Amino acid sequence: MRIFVTIKTPIDYIIVGQGLAGSCLALALEKQGKKILVFDEPTKNRSSAIAAGLFNPIAGKGLAKTWMADTIFPFAQTFYQQIETKLGTRFFYPMPLYRPFISIEEQNEWMAKSEDNSLRTLIEKIHTSSAFGNQVQDKLGGILVRHAGYVDTLAFMEIVRTHLISTESYLPLPFDYEKIKIDTDKVYYEGVEAGGIIFCEGVGVKQNPFFSWMYINQLKGETLTVRLPHSLNIIFNRGIYLVPTTKPFTYIVGATYKPNDDTNRVTTEGKEELEEKLRALLTLPYVIEDQHWGFRPTVPDRRLTVGQHPVHKNLYLFNGMGTKGVTLAPYFAHVFAHWLEGTSKLPDEINIKRFKSLYSKF
Repeated sequence: MRIFVTIKTPIDYIIVGQGLAGSCLALALEKQGKKILVFDEPTKNRSSAIAAGLFNPIAGKGLAKTWMADTIFPFAQTFYQQIETKLGTRFFYPMPLYRPFISIEEQNEWMAKSEDNSLRTLIEKIHTSSAFGNQVQDKLGGILVRHAGYVDTLAFMEIVRTHLISTESYLPLPFDYEKIKIDTDKVYYEGVEAGGIIFCEGVGVKQNPFFSWMYINQLKGETLTVRLPHSLNIIFNRGIYLVPTTKPFTYIVGATYKPNDDTNRVTTEGKEELEEKLRALLTLPYVIEDQHWGFRPTVPDRRLTVGQHPVHKNLYLFNGMGTKGVTLAPYFAHVFAHWLEGTSKLPDEINIKRFKSLYSKF
């Protein structure tokens, strides 16, 4: 499909990258009436494109409420449902999540945790005996979690891309950093005048000469696509996740976590690891249909990294969503968009300035 764009300058912001983060930010800025232009190479959005899109308010090794869940999860639900209505495509699928217990101790621990007021609203039910034994290994029962589900990230990005094309705000082109011309209060790129440039490149930021110094690491993950004998209207999560897709009987299994693996391909080791965990969880037969890989952008303190370049004040970073991008990106795109316009504060815990040893070198 050939894309014709008549660029009307000046514009407010150039966005580089239309993965999950860039898509949410484009919509947030558009909602504020800003003129944007997005540069993107869709084939490079590997992390967002292969993601299962899982969202789960109780996660982590300690199975605690995720960071800012009371704020972020309701915001994300409203955001996605509004975009579905506006653009006429469904990609947001709320559904319960079930995590089987593996010991009596864990079962007892969750019986006690269920009395915690901060968790009570997130727990649909605690089963002390098998509830889904015809599908998964759960002899000791498990916890059924509310406010979970998945976002079809590929469908979301595709409909946002179609929308941006329709408003002549999208160019499927690589971005050349050397062509940026920086002025005091504006930037120029290939004849386009803009108030600023926002980089939403994920792990691609390592090739960005303006922000390559940032603490953003690539965490490789592999997933399997499997086919089951019938549909499941629930997400299973124990060691791995088993998340439905919009294709009948088809599910995503994932993901591996390989921080030191920089191979640009799927691996036999990844497949074997996922299959071993899937067999430990599932009682149903399955057929593997495909295997995928991608690099997630992660930050050492597990918070996203957002803010302004220490020298070039009209260059910005919106990055580091990690494994929770489907809930983090909508809310913080909103926060960031308002901060850009001076109408809100950028929280210290996500501000790029928190890395003082790096920031102070400029």
